Amino acid sequence: MNLKSRRQPVVRRIVTLCVAASAVWCAGATQAADQPVVGLITKTDTNPFFVKMRQGAEAAAQKDGAKLLTAAGKFDGDNASQVTAIENMITAGAKAILITPSDTKAIVPSIKKARAAGVMVIALDTPTEPQDATDALFATDNFKAGVLIGQYAKAAMGGKPAKIATLDLAPGVSVGVLRHNGFLQGFGVKEGDPAIVCSQDTRGDQAKGQTAMENCLQKSPDINVVYTINEPAAAGAYRALKAAGKDKDVMIVSIDGGCEGVRNVKAGAIAATSQQYPLKMAALGVDAGVEYAKTGKKVAGYHDTGVTLITDKAMNGVDSKDTTFGLANCWGQ
Repeated sequence: MNLKSRRQPVVRRIVTLCVAASAVWCAGATQAADQPVVGLITKTDTNPFFVKMRQGAEAAAQKDGAKLLTAAGKFDGDNASQVTAIENMITAGAKAILITPSDTKAIVPSIKKARAAGVMVIALDTPTEPQDATDALFATDNFKAGVLIGQYAKAAMGGKPAKIATLDLAPGVSVGVLRHNGFLQGFGVKEGDPAIVCSQDTRGDQAKGQTAMENCLQKSPDINVVYTINEPAAAGAYRALKAAGKDKDVMIVSIDGGCEGVRNVKAGAIAATSQQYPLKMAALGVDAGVEYAKTGKKVAGYHDTGVTLITDKAMNGVDSKDTTFGLANCWGQ
């Protein structure tokens, strides 16, 4: 018998004695068992927004002395991977799961299963449908984010007739619907208005954003306003416009306020963006998860994590901050 195999029964006896005696000298042996476990499931692990969200969760977990489990979809809309991640995290003993749902309706049965098992589930950024399928929601007011850039674009047009392209997320995903509808309200148009000359889905991806913009330009070469679901899609749209020699003639407005996105506002590629704060969402979610694991106290309802319009060309009547503020606060750092 080797030394390692002879030690194993001793370790088991020590742990058993620790559980029975709760002695001070047992603290090290039982620490892992007492450590709160919180899970984070994002739509992808490549989008900068979700990369920062994970970093915020990791920092909060380290501060709170929690173990953080992480998972992500292979692409935006990958519900199957998120379902598997929830099941794995329940098995691994997570007391709370934070999720940015890829399919806001299809994920609901899995969330119900987790909650029935005693897990608190918090949506980050993207509400489920229905919203009360989760215990709580920490998110930007996505409708307001859309309204802000819509109001800005309307003011910046100065009464000039608009030819609008909307580069959206995907059908039926709540965060995309809220931002799109908010933009329309802010600009003062309704779905089906002849001013909207092209609408394409991008799944928030830069390459797909470029293709969508190319398609819209083929359909309507006189486009002068582009709404994009996020800044990767905006970067793709700008690339297509620049290749077509139209980058100086078309205004792009977007949502996220990430560091690269704000730099693109500063450079003039994006006219304005609505800044949101994923680091804050994740940190608040982890704190709430740890509190539940320790005390059984659940957080509930919607918690607004804020939104700020960022632009270097302010418009009268539209509240905004400049890119100096935007870079100092990008992602909620």
